[in-house]
Amino acid sequence: MKTIYLVACVAQKADKPRPAEDLYISDWFRKARSYVKCQMRPLDRWYILSAKYHLVEPSRVIPPYNETLNTMRKPDRLRWASSVLSELLLIANTGDSIVMLAGSRYREVLEPGLRARGFTVDVPMLRLDIGAQKAWLLGHTSCREAQL
Repeated sequence: MKTIYLVACVAQKADKPRPAEDLYISDWFRKARSYVKCQMRPLDRWYILSAKYHLVEPSRVIPPYNETLNTMRKPDRLRWASSVLSELLLIANTGDSIVMLAGSRYREVLEPGLRARGFTVDVPMLRLDIGAQKAWLLGHTSCREAQL
């Protein structure tokens, strides 16, 4: 059994193509990335939930873009979630844990499908505003990655 961490994309991006883990440059994303890297055990994986590219491996080089689930219509968000779920089912096993570091628009369409397929889903920052999320991430990140 492993844990799969899903981190939402953010609007603030670098101005040229980069590995996804370096493309998103907001303070929140950097703190979330550090938190995830500190939590991961050898079999665990993490991915970025991209409004445009769906489930993205952190090392995948992608160009900057301007799409968000926050402005998508519900049918489009449901199609996005179906695509992400299909991609996740190729890499995850029933019983794996999913940790979501993502806002409600990302969770509302993806989380029910994950739970229906037997995944344990944890949303550690549920109901925290962005400032409280950053503080929570900082407070729960203690490995060397947090210093980088």
